[in-house]
Amino acid sequence: MYNTLKTLCMIPSVSGREDAIRNKISEIITPLCDECYTDSLGNLIALKKGSAAEPKKIMLCAHMDEIGFIVTYIEEKGFVRIAPIGGIDPVAAASSEVVSERGVRGVIVCESSVKTADIANDKLIIDIGAKSKKDAERRVKIGDFFVVRPSLTRLTSSRVCGRPLDDRIGCAVMIKLAQSFEKAPPKHDIYFVFSAQEEVGCRGAKTAAYAISPDYAIVYDVTGTGDTLGAKPMECALGKGAAIKIKDNSVICHAETVAELARIAKEKNIAHQFEVLTYGGTDTSSIQMSGLGCRATALSIPTRYIHSGVEMLDLGDAAACVELSTAFIESLA
Repeated sequence: MYNTLKTLCMIPSVSGREDAIRNKISEIITPLCDECYTDSLGNLIALKKGSAAEPKKIMLCAHMDEIGFIVTYIEEKGFVRIAPIGGIDPVAAASSEVVSERGVRGVIVCESSVKTADIANDKLIIDIGAKSKKDAERRVKIGDFFVVRPSLTRLTSSRVCGRPLDDRIGCAVMIKLAQSFEKAPPKHDIYFVFSAQEEVGCRGAKTAAYAISPDYAIVYDVTGTGDTLGAKPMECALGKGAAIKIKDNSVICHAETVAELARIAKEKNIAHQFEVLTYGGTDTSSIQMSGLGCRATALSIPTRYIHSGVEMLDLGDAAACVELSTAFIESLA
């Protein structure tokens, strides 16, 4: 899974600009499925048809987009003013290397007069090394997108850090699932949805779920942890397995599906833990409420330092998500 994750991480894709990552995922997953198409909002949807006479529709979803910055103004001295796309932590972003969708490189810094305690998104600027406004305008346009420079580094054991692990790890999990169905075709129709614009309001998953009208849905995304020094107490930790979501700030997951996932994980000795997140949200809520509703839940990958340049996770937890998902799908009558 590491190689797939690294490939996906190296392709910038701010919300609303998912073309490059969508093209790469399409290249990988199209040979593994029966149909593959892009809808009007930019979601990539791949269908693996089931063998059952009356197959259920199962939607698996992970978002392709990432947080970033949009250019709003260029100063006379060539410094680039920006605004956040998604949930930017200005302290984590400051002093980071960035790259634009055009391939222009630079660094995010604060205005010189700003003290550390006063760092805020409206005080961040990008320095691309331009000598003047005219020089900068040859390389950067109003409306261009920037992201923190992508990276992926192996740490000890099965742990990695870099960005944007949120949510390229979910995409990697789904690709691994699609590969597993080559050897053992599913009984039910599996819709692999790589959603657009999750970071700005879970938009893509809502339209995709409305069109598919799934019987079940599983979302793959990162979640916070309680295993760092000074962290708010939380059950999730790196290395303890797939995190079966019970709730977050936007959703209460389908109780019977949560219970069934837990039963299967225990029965098959699949490493798992339970997620009760008191903040944030994922595509799960949008899918759950779409159309006439859906039995929706999520399998999360615990991740430290989310929305920073050094997100960290354990690949073993992602592998457990693959194993548990496969067992759950096989168990459906």
